[in-house]
Amino acid sequence: FRVARGGAQELFGTTPDLTCLGKVIGAGLPVAAYGGRRDLMEQMAPVGPIYQAGTLSGNPLAMVAGIAVLDQLADPSVYTTLERLGARLEAGLANAMGHDGVVNRCGSMLTPFLGATAVTDFASAQTADRDRFASVHAAWRHASVFWAPSQFEAAFLSTAHTEADIDIAVEAFTSALAPASA
Repeated sequence: FRVARGGAQELFGTTPDLTCLGKVIGAGLPVAAYGGRRDLMEQMAPVGPIYQAGTLSGNPLAMVAGIAVLDQLADPSVYTTLERLGARLEAGLANAMGHDGVVNRCGSMLTPFLGATAVTDFASAQTADRDRFASVHAAWRHASVFWAPSQFEAAFLSTAHTEADIDIAVEAFTSALAPASA
């Protein structure tokens, strides 16, 4: 749901064998869902031999949250807004880094890689400057921008974020990269 109501499979035009969704479907509450081809789903009880259950299966609060999320995502403007905010954040971070880094982004998910030229796998991600990222992270934290502390985690924008939030994140990022005054 981060890139399209039909997920990455809708965005990229693929047909998976199975789709698995985690807490994004329940606005962060403990809920997950899966679905797939009929022949695979018929392997699940009560039709098939595979039994699946969990402590929180069918949790009423999580189910209500899931329905509310699906209702919100039915509005196509949600993805237009997330794309616009993602592009704004990507452009701001990329501008601050200049040629000394790259931002990988898909919709509302993105990660800046300081000091890297292209990141396509874990080996190329490891070329990023983790020490500089740590100083940027400290600046973000000081500015009340709550970003994952690892260089290898993606950030996720949500419908609660505003252009002002993006600007605060970019300003803290830019300030952290600015050379110290002599």
